[in-house]
Amino acid sequence: MSALAEIWQTGPVPEVPALLQPAAHALLQVQRELKEILVNFPEQKLWEKPKGMASAGFHLQHLSGVLDRLFTYARSEVLTETQLLFLKNEGVENFAITIEKLLQEFDLQIEKSIIQLKNTKPETLTEVRFVGRKRIPSTHIGLIFHAADHSTRHLGQLLVTANFLK
Repeated sequence: MSALAEIWQTGPVPEVPALLQPAAHALLQVQRELKEILVNFPEQKLWEKPKGMASAGFHLQHLSGVLDRLFTYARSEVLTETQLLFLKNEGVENFAITIEKLLQEFDLQIEKSIIQLKNTKPETLTEVRFVGRKRIPSTHIGLIFHAADHSTRHLGQLLVTANFLK
C-alpha cells in the first residue's frame, strides 16, 4: 500500500458539498488503491476464480457497474438497456477485456461520480429514491453512501483475490 496520506487526510474535494466529502474521499481512495493492487497483476489471471471466489475481472467490472447503477438511482432515474446488459455480463470471462481497459472504465466512472457529487444539492439528500424494478425505497444520501461503501467492500475482496493469485 501507498505511503501517501489517505485521501481523506488531504483536505476537502473541491466543490463537493461538505456532507458528501466522506463519499468522495472513499471513492477516490478506492481509485488509488485499485491501481496499487493491480501493479504487476498477471493479465492471464484476470478471470481466474481461486477457490470459487469471484474473479478479479468481476470485481473490476462490478466496481464500475455498481457505481453507475447506484448513481443513476440517486438521480431518480431508471437503468437503461445498456446498463442492464453491462450488469448481465459482469464477471463473464472475456479475454478481449484487459486490466488497463477495466481501470480506464473505473476512472471514467469515478470522474462521473465526483461530478455528480459536485452537482448534488444538499437539500435533496433526504429525499426518497427508488432502486430497481421493485422500486425499493432508499434516500438520495443513502444511495451515495452505499455506492462508496460497496466500492470499498469490493476493493477489499479484490485485494484478497489479487494477492492470492500473485
